[in-house]
Amino acid sequence: MTNPWNGILTATITPFNSDLSINYDKYAEHVQWLAANGTHGVIPNGSLGEYQVLTAEERARMVEVAVQAAPKGFHVVPGVGAYGAGESARWTEQAAKNGAAAVMLLPPNAYRANDDEVVAHYKEVAKVGVPIIAYNNPFDTKVDLTPKLVARIADEVPNVVAIKEFSGDVRRIWQIKKLAPRIEVIVGADDVFLELSTAGISGWIAGFPNALPKESMELYNLATSGNFKEAAPMYAALHDVFHWDSKKEFIQAIKLGMDHVGRYGGPTRLPRLPLPAHEQEQIHREMDVALAYFKNR
Repeated sequence: MTNPWNGILTATITPFNSDLSINYDKYAEHVQWLAANGTHGVIPNGSLGEYQVLTAEERARMVEVAVQAAPKGFHVVPGVGAYGAGESARWTEQAAKNGAAAVMLLPPNAYRANDDEVVAHYKEVAKVGVPIIAYNNPFDTKVDLTPKLVARIADEVPNVVAIKEFSGDVRRIWQIKKLAPRIEVIVGADDVFLELSTAGISGWIAGFPNALPKESMELYNLATSGNFKEAAPMYAALHDVFHWDSKKEFIQAIKLGMDHVGRYGGPTRLPRLPLPAHEQEQIHREMDVALAYFKNR
């Protein structure tokens, strides 16, 4: 746990009021609650935080609130994804100015960039001088940070220290470790956590700790200590819920999971609408299964 990108970093939701304004007080309380429940840090303004539909003022304020609310030793690693490198660099500067020790950066997300353009993107943002977690999300960006491209980024952009791997391909961790051994691999999707942990991971940028921080921490500690015998049945109980983290409706699902346990998830902004009733019912059933496992052990 020597680096701010190690351990469980919760990709936090943005709590909207019924009128879809942001409730910053609830967000500050949520950051403190995650810290009190043993997780290691938060990522505001990631995909789960609906950064694409926040104004510049809102996005800046989310970082400020997170840093102010975080207790000592609890890390804030803002997402700085944007349409271009210039904008991402400005968000990186804002994060550093507010005390963030690292950032999480997507490839260009409005243009299917080639390898040279991806490397140039990371080089430009790296000029700010802040450690960068590269974020591979080929589903949203249409740009895939393949192991071969990660190796090139590792060679040419020293500030890139880790990768959030969200491709869903559990074989990639072995390829990254071979081709880019200095790059730390962070689990990027909840439903491949245990599979990737068998190869050795440096962290977990996670969604469902928004609702299940203690349960996620217990799983994380078992898996990263190599106790897969105890981790496997726990993971099985959680997996149906965790699988929502890899679906396009992950934001609505995780917010509903929070509501299920008495936290405040709240609504989403357009273009996302509430899930249909049958999917809401499914999430409630799956949350009940997960919670029953921990209650009845």
